[in-house]
Formats: sequence, C-alpha cells, structure tokens
Amino acid sequence: MIEFERTKKLAKIKKMSLREVNDKAKLGTNSIYKWKTNKPGSDALAAVAKALNTTTDYLKGLTDDHNPSSNDKSQADLDDDDTIFTFQGKPIPPEDLKIIRRLLKNDDE
Repeated sequence: MIEFERTKKLAKIKKMSLREVNDKAKLGTNSIYKWKTNKPGSDALAAVAKALNTTTDYLKGLTDDHNPSSNDKSQADLDDDDTIFTFQGKPIPPEDLKIIRRLLKNDDE
C-alpha cells in the first residue's frame, strides 16, 4: 500500500524508525506495519502525518510534496505595526524594526 511506502520513505528522510513514528503517533503496536496489507484508518493516517510533519495527501500519494509549509507562504508588510515579526523564532525588537525599515527606505532611493 502506498501509505506504508510513503510513511517508510519519509521516516527515513527524517531519520526516524517506523517504530518511533508509530509511538509518536500513539498508535497500537506495529500498526504502521499492518499498512502493508490493510488500508489505514483516517485517524491513524492523520496522526502519522502529524508525527512526520506532513499531510495525509502526501501519505495517500495525492501529492509529491511532503513539506506542508512549502506552499503556505504568508506575507506581511514591515509597515504593519500590528504584526509581530520574528527572526529565528524570537520577536524582533521595535527599535531593530525601525533600523530595518530605515535601511530598506534608503536602499530604494
């Protein structure tokens, strides 16, 4: 079954064993191995997708993109004071944002 093959392939990419994926998804013992012959339930498939940070569409073979965020680009304007901008997961201080804005404005001129 494609779900098993895709899960196995992605687990290898993420340097996880199928047992680790199975445990992280909180499935019964060797549940993923049963996917070789039986179609997984939607709840189990969703749990594995979450454990592997992918989509059920990827595991089902409906898309070849295993990275869910690659198509989920958000856009914000630096002039928007209501947006919290971050760098490496930490908020950028307002004084640094002022410097960045000033640098960008000078670069356009």
